[in-house]
Amino acid sequence: MLAALLDLVLPRACAGCGTQGLGLCPSCRALLGSRPVGLVRPSPCPPGLPEVAALSPYQGEVKRLLLAHKEKGQLGLTAPLGSGLAAAVRVHSLGAVLLCPVPSSPSAVRQRGHDHAMRLARAAARTLGVEARRLLVPARAVADQAGLTTRQRAENVAGALRATGVPGLPVIVVDDVMTTGATLVEAARALTAQGHPVGGAAVVAATRRRTV
Repeated sequence: MLAALLDLVLPRACAGCGTQGLGLCPSCRALLGSRPVGLVRPSPCPPGLPEVAALSPYQGEVKRLLLAHKEKGQLGLTAPLGSGLAAAVRVHSLGAVLLCPVPSSPSAVRQRGHDHAMRLARAAARTLGVEARRLLVPARAVADQAGLTTRQRAENVAGALRATGVPGLPVIVVDDVMTTGATLVEAARALTAQGHPVGGAAVVAATRRRTV
């Protein structure tokens, strides 16, 4: 929260490239407004993964901007990152949809002081003129995914989510980053089990070595 207040009164270096005194510099803002890379998939691609669209590879300035928003509480980045996520959603060309963020654990939200995925989902929804809705909730605790292999990540999140709500419009699952795709598979499974039609997934960035 303090970081967000400081953003309003003190100019800071651009979180993407380090340019001093500009906040989000024009160059990095343009990156978030660029044409999406399109549909991406991890390799190996896990069974059950919906079509995933991404704005950018997870590298360089975009990676630093996502980490600044998620881990450092630079909430002024929510709107431009949300616009980038909206561009990825548009790749699916589905018309009226619901955006559903992948939920963070309650402990992660408390530690960070904000729910980064929900903030991005709402910002993207405003850009698109649609609704973001919390349809997924944790069903059990999971371990930190960092450092886990592809197989371990899949085992870690299997059965970790459950869906709520009444089925209706196609749902686009949204998140900040796709790494192995395991979390998006679990999100799609839980939504489908509740009867929600899953129209795909969208992320701001996907790890470059898995982008095709």
